[in-house]
Amino acid sequence: MGGEIDWRGAIPGLAALPDEPMSRRTTFRVGGPARWILQPADAQQAGAALRLCQEAGIAPFFLGNGSNLLVRDEGYDGVMLSTAAMDQMTVLPGEPALYAQSGALLPRLANLAAEAGLSGLEFASGIPGSVGGAARMNAGAYGGEMSQVVERVDYLDEAGRPHALAGADCGFAYRHSVFCQEPWFITGALFRLKPRDPAEIRAEMAELTRRRREKQPLDYPSAGSTFKRPQGHFAAALIESCGLKGLTVGGAQVSEKHSGFLINRGGATCADVLALMERVRDAVWEQTGVRLEPEVEIIP
Repeated sequence: MGGEIDWRGAIPGLAALPDEPMSRRTTFRVGGPARWILQPADAQQAGAALRLCQEAGIAPFFLGNGSNLLVRDEGYDGVMLSTAAMDQMTVLPGEPALYAQSGALLPRLANLAAEAGLSGLEFASGIPGSVGGAARMNAGAYGGEMSQVVERVDYLDEAGRPHALAGADCGFAYRHSVFCQEPWFITGALFRLKPRDPAEIRAEMAELTRRRREKQPLDYPSAGSTFKRPQGHFAAALIESCGLKGLTVGGAQVSEKHSGFLINRGGATCADVLALMERVRDAVWEQTGVRLEPEVEIIP
């Protein structure tokens, strides 16, 4: 999948990392090595990498901050195109808007908006994802989501050609967008916000931080909410009602603080996490008749 090309030096200036442990690249801190991680500095390098992949018949995996990702212990025998170095963001002069590259982290973006007195990204201040991943999954929290603030998404198609898609045309739905089903690499997004007193923005962000710390197991590696919200239910409530809080497999555990989070208590493997997910899904199905679906993406 990725062994056909020695990527070191294949594209001038492109950072190419062989056999990179995914435990360093995911917030769950588990996962074997990726055969190659390519880390373009800009859309031009990313486009060149995509063209070379297409010529070689390689379908790269697009990697953001790894905050919603599980990589198996055997690793990933392919090419990952990472947005980590594409992290620039700016306030548009004279407009209530921000532009950010796809690798920019949401807490940094929310802080930039607050400094500029622009409201709309308060909900994102505690989400440990990147702009690209957030746009792809229509990330959200506390009543806010990307669909409410994204005006435009810039992307490259599988041949590395640049395009732009209006937010209204992104097919945003619950944890979904058109980018979930197309081989398009997001390079950046334009956010349309509203003027507001910076002190009020900071106060709201502080309150959301307080609520997160009170309810979520932030002291342990995790991928946030492990399961999607079933229609008419809440995954955490179902899991807790089935007596699964604290259930442990190896180093993985259903958080005792928030049952919707599966956490790495220490030394967990991806196999531990997957086994625990399966036990939780089976128990909830048997006791409630509700089928939980993973919110985390599992590869390969």
